[in-house]
Amino acid sequence: MRYGLQGTDAVKGCCVALGNFDGVHRGHQELIHATVKKAQEKGCPAVVVTFDPHPALVLTPDDPPGLLTTKEQKMELIAGLGVDFLYFLPFDLNLASLTPEAFVRQILWTYFYPSLVVVGFNYTFGRGGRGNPYLLAALGRELGFEVEVIPPVKVRDHLVSSTAIREALAAGDVALAREFLGYWPTLVGYVVSGEGRGRLLGFPTANIAVEPEVRLPAYGVYACRVKLPNGSWQAGIVNIGKRPTFGSNLVPTVEVHLLDFSGYLYGEKLKLELRYFLRPEKSFASSHELIEQIGADIRRARQILKGVTSSFKVT
Repeated sequence: MRYGLQGTDAVKGCCVALGNFDGVHRGHQELIHATVKKAQEKGCPAVVVTFDPHPALVLTPDDPPGLLTTKEQKMELIAGLGVDFLYFLPFDLNLASLTPEAFVRQILWTYFYPSLVVVGFNYTFGRGGRGNPYLLAALGRELGFEVEVIPPVKVRDHLVSSTAIREALAAGDVALAREFLGYWPTLVGYVVSGEGRGRLLGFPTANIAVEPEVRLPAYGVYACRVKLPNGSWQAGIVNIGKRPTFGSNLVPTVEVHLLDFSGYLYGEKLKLELRYFLRPEKSFASSHELIEQIGADIRRARQILKGVTSSFKVT
């Protein structure tokens, strides 16, 4: 993985997959697979060029879309697709101000000298998003590189897109999100100290600090699989939301209860693989009602997760 434009001499003449790749969903996978295949045919490196941070975080900071993956997850997923090099271009207002022509000439062509650039059918680039695949192809003919445009990828007549995945997650439809993504929706974060209410109720939880830029799914309780630091997977239930039973919390929390685990996890990084939306978040009149509901949630989760294997690999 490279950050910035250092070391591009090693990839001159490469095949480039260009895009934001938030979520590295099935459409992105199709694009990157096509790039790797062409690179193998040409005998040149397969390179992914993307941006950090996501352009929306710079261009619309007051209304960000919510990311589907962290930078680390994006790296892991893209690495699993067989690419040779991954470059993150630092995205700032200076880069955003480049016209489409300037971006291609000054960045893409000058530093990567590609023989082929692969983009999605709706990819835009350059100032104001004025660049599109047609302009890219015209610039390619002028400068000497080919352009391949990947057509829409559909699942059950739905166009696969980061927006569609966010909508599925907002509805708690993790099964549909998985079909779009090609892997189960996953949250990653470090275990931090909480208020200890779960332990007092008899269901100790690990409080997960998810990066604030990441889009949380619909508030509620999910059956999940949890990857521990030693690489093993455990069944669990995770509550995502503002815990209305205990008052009004302005900041949503992610709290996971591991069903068959005891141990010290503070400061450790966990991966939560969301498998099923059990119920929406609700307020309970008493701790007794809440304890009964948690018990019912755990019983349902055990049935749902029984015999389930887990994998973060793209399918």
